[in-house]
Amino acid sequence: RAMIMAADSQGRREALADLLPLQEEDFGGIFDAMQGLPVTIRLLDPPLHEFLPDLAELRAQLERARLEQHADLDAQERLLQRVEEIHEGNPMLGTRGVRLGILYPEIYEMQVHAIMRAAKQIDEPPHPEIMIPLVAYEHELEIARELVMAVGEEHDMKVGEDYTVGTMIELPRACFIANLIARHADFFSFGTNDLTQTALGFSRDDVESKFIPTYIERKIVDRSPFETIDSPGVGWLVRLAAWVGREAHPGLKLGICGEHGGDPDSIAFFHRAGLDYVSCSPFRVPIARIAAAQAALAGSEG
Repeated sequence: RAMIMAADSQGRREALADLLPLQEEDFGGIFDAMQGLPVTIRLLDPPLHEFLPDLAELRAQLERARLEQHADLDAQERLLQRVEEIHEGNPMLGTRGVRLGILYPEIYEMQVHAIMRAAKQIDEPPHPEIMIPLVAYEHELEIARELVMAVGEEHDMKVGEDYTVGTMIELPRACFIANLIARHADFFSFGTNDLTQTALGFSRDDVESKFIPTYIERKIVDRSPFETIDSPGVGWLVRLAAWVGREAHPGLKLGICGEHGGDPDSIAFFHRAGLDYVSCSPFRVPIARIAAAQAALAGSEG
């Protein structure tokens, strides 16, 4: 909260200095557990307001504090003012992901310092894969990659050797210009949850309970597009981005993350689309492994 409440970059840096050792400890534990295997770390994605109290609740608390003349009234008023400043009507499409890293580069700098410091402490050197979320413009990734590389140089770590930098592909525009984005990426990870939302204009939190059951009943869709990939629509965006991305960068590593990574039908589709891996929640891993093996066998037989 101190970082978000800070009035300027210097104040944010002071607050982030307190977070640095905590992040370093977390990353160190992950690297140690992975014993030299690649570890993909997505830099901060959620909008800042998610780390602050609810706006409506704050307003109600402030009204009570004014009536009761609380001693911390000034502090509560400053908190409310800050929450109002960063409040967004549609935060899912607002100031999050790489946009945060561009507006507040000190946040991403701190996270990358924590990654590099943690990696240097491990006996068996890990291979961090630093992932930039919500990229829509190639220059966004170019800026973020330069930031990561500048921090890496401070720790004598070289991109491509000691770590890689890639991006989430989770917006339709990113799929259309994947050939341009690929020039600045070592890997793509398709964020199919957000890509489904932005391609279909569906709010996942709303549609699954509101009209998807009716759509299934009326045979508009067979299953929820958040359970299995919408192959003619969202799937085509994945195919397009994979194709033009590898045309521009033949060695580009491709994968997906999200619940689709645990769905057998989606895994078969991703295999046909040429992706290298799927990522999913832990309880879906056994299903994903079997489905991936079946997809590979079907491909070799076909």
